[in-house]
Amino acid sequence: MNLARASTADDWHQERLATPAQLTRHLDALVALDSRLGPVRERAGEVTLRTGARGFAGMAKVICGQQLSTFSANAIWGRVVALPDATAPEGFLRLDEPTLRTAGLSGGKIRAMRAVAEAIAGGTLDFAAAEALPAEDAIAHLTTVKGVGPWTAEIYLLFCVGHPDIFPAGDLALKKAVRDGLGLGDLPETKALIDIAAGWSPHRGAAALLFWRYFHALYDRAGVTL
Repeated sequence: MNLARASTADDWHQERLATPAQLTRHLDALVALDSRLGPVRERAGEVTLRTGARGFAGMAKVICGQQLSTFSANAIWGRVVALPDATAPEGFLRLDEPTLRTAGLSGGKIRAMRAVAEAIAGGTLDFAAAEALPAEDAIAHLTTVKGVGPWTAEIYLLFCVGHPDIFPAGDLALKKAVRDGLGLGDLPETKALIDIAAGWSPHRGAAALLFWRYFHALYDRAGVTL
């Protein structure tokens, strides 16, 4: 039986990737949906969950990690967390830019984090409401905040919320992994990868985790880490 059709799409969308058993269920359904992913899963080995805090703290950490190595991002975030109340929106807004820069945050990251904190305080950003939306609508809500682009919104929804149907197609590691795993030859453009991943819905979150693990197996690199 095709596991991907055993439940309705709504059932799959409502189930968060919160436990190893849920992730395994989505991976099983994903491979049943696209048999090309069987060898990818075999080579990838164990696919594990990675979770982060929700709300402002989670989004701020994702912003902190933009375009940085895992080592650098973790070091900077550790210094941010050590600042008074920096992981709460009100506390972050009380910190001045020189203080935040001493933690290693760039001006652009400070502005983006402040924009998120101000949107929460002003009631225009509702994380709880966004988390209950379908993938595209949730991304659209989060990206209304200046400094939060699609990749940032997708990473937040996947890693902090466990949204089951998110695939960050702009991620370079995912592009390389899908190219190699599907034998595409050329590195897919973001739009092309979005189209490919659409065929994996409602299991695109599991597909992203699978291909990041596959990337690690091929290149001995961990990809995105929270």
